[in-house]
Amino acid sequence: MTSVPIFDFKITSDTNHWTIVDDVVMGGKSSGKFTLNKEGNGVFEGDISLENNGGFSLLRYRFNKIGTKQYSKIILKVKGDGKTYQFRIKSKTTDDYAYISFFNTSKDWETITVSLASMYPAFRGRKLNFSNYDQESIEEIAFLIGNKKEENFKLEIDSIVLK
Repeated sequence: MTSVPIFDFKITSDTNHWTIVDDVVMGGKSSGKFTLNKEGNGVFEGDISLENNGGFSLLRYRFNKIGTKQYSKIILKVKGDGKTYQFRIKSKTTDDYAYISFFNTSKDWETITVSLASMYPAFRGRKLNFSNYDQESIEEIAFLIGNKKEENFKLEIDSIVLK
């Protein structure tokens, strides 16, 4: 089966379209940052604060539409910190909601398989009452941490592939 890289990190990668959205957009005090390390991996790290009803940091990547009809999963190659993260996709960047899936990390490199059909629609942490992902394309992916506790975090990302 063929696969399509959504993003494959390298030392020469252009990461200008990766952006951070923290809870400061609603008055919180969490702070995330995104860098490329010397190995060429994307590094999403920072601190989560629960002050002022905060508690999340999100790393978002928007891109030209990629068709998903012939694919059933997204493969993430990541190295986490033992914490739980959320992987999110949007079929259109203008959608208010995202389709989400949670994944746990270890402190080692691992391959996480996310079934598209298992991703459910959510808006601001609430599950919406319509079907799981059944769209024909995606224009945005994101990683979010928001475990309802104050913590620091670090997620290294090597690749995201549609398969």
